[in-house]
Amino acid sequence: MTSNTFMPNTDGGKADLLDHAASTLPHYATLLEVTNEDLASLQADALAFRYILKSMADMQAYAHHLTEFKNILRDGSAATVGWAVPPMLVEPTPPAVSSGIIPRLSTLVAHLKSHKNYTSAIGLDLGLIGTSTVEDPSSWKPILSAQNKAGHPIIGWNKGAAAAIEIWVDRGEGAGFVFMTINTEPNTNDTQPLPATSAVWKYKAIYRLHDEQIGHWSDVLSIIVGV
Repeated sequence: MTSNTFMPNTDGGKADLLDHAASTLPHYATLLEVTNEDLASLQADALAFRYILKSMADMQAYAHHLTEFKNILRDGSAATVGWAVPPMLVEPTPPAVSSGIIPRLSTLVAHLKSHKNYTSAIGLDLGLIGTSTVEDPSSWKPILSAQNKAGHPIIGWNKGAAAAIEIWVDRGEGAGFVFMTINTEPNTNDTQPLPATSAVWKYKAIYRLHDEQIGHWSDVLSIIVGV
């Protein structure tokens, strides 16, 4: 299975591409007839996207620490800890931009590549030419993440080139892992009624292709429910 795209799959990769394009494109602005407005928009988008990723990472780290502190308050611990301090937003805050940063980048790239002066050398310098890669489905392994909706777990996962994902769950009732569902689109809500007391539900998943399991099972994801 072969893929060839300049657009990274991860948010971090997209932020790197935006940063690189914003700093490199001014060198080709005249040659490719890029307006000052388009340059300013690209640079503002790069700043805004990097800022939101940094802010999210800080908040997610805080949420993790706060959860640990909550568990210590609830269950007790030999350690003496204080309240987790919320992070401060990084200053200065970049100017607000309209939604659709990546669609705007894709539109700009399409314009650049259609210009009469565009060359593959320019595309390589700007990071706009992808490399062909051959994906081996037998190496696929889902990466699961946990979200929450009204107390119910939401199992986060990326689809990639797979057709679907098969999820199994262990609710700690002695049955071990049992089949839960097959989903063709991320993400997956677990609507099982919540227990009256706290419990640990565990999830694992494997990708599917051509109606068969493919690749490796994910690492087990454990989520505390009923608290």
